[in-house]
Amino acid sequence: MNLVKPLGGEVTVHMKAPVEDVWALVSDVTRIGEFSPETFEAVWTHGATGPAVGARFKGHVKRNGVGPVYWTPCTVTRCVENEVFEFGVGLDANPINTWGYRMQAENGGTRVTEYFRLTPAWYVRGYWLLLGRLRGKTNERGMRTTLERMKAVLEEVSEA
Repeated sequence: MNLVKPLGGEVTVHMKAPVEDVWALVSDVTRIGEFSPETFEAVWTHGATGPAVGARFKGHVKRNGVGPVYWTPCTVTRCVENEVFEFGVGLDANPINTWGYRMQAENGGTRVTEYFRLTPAWYVRGYWLLLGRLRGKTNERGMRTTLERMKAVLEEVSEA
């Protein structure tokens, strides 16, 4: 029996859209502001122009939708077209957490899972022990909002 709770969470939504369309949307970080309740813009940095392992971008975040507001550096850590797009948040060598999207064709559409995992450093474990349940629920609500907003856009395009 594993008594250690995972340092993260995930949400899955089925979208009536081809996996290629879902991939194009989730891997275009410049569009995240249309969907996320916390990250209202993102830009590629350090010469990056699109998704690839090692590509860097920064996200402009309004924590909990109210503040504080800050820019955070991100680095793409996994990038398999039409399957997974993942990035670490924080400095390259020591990301605080990892966010990502997994996609799988299913029932004429795509099953999309957005997830986050905190780095298991002692100070992050301490934070998670104290505030993890609350922050985890906030993140899961935000991920569901993000995916539902993406779904609305993708399904509208697919029906057109």
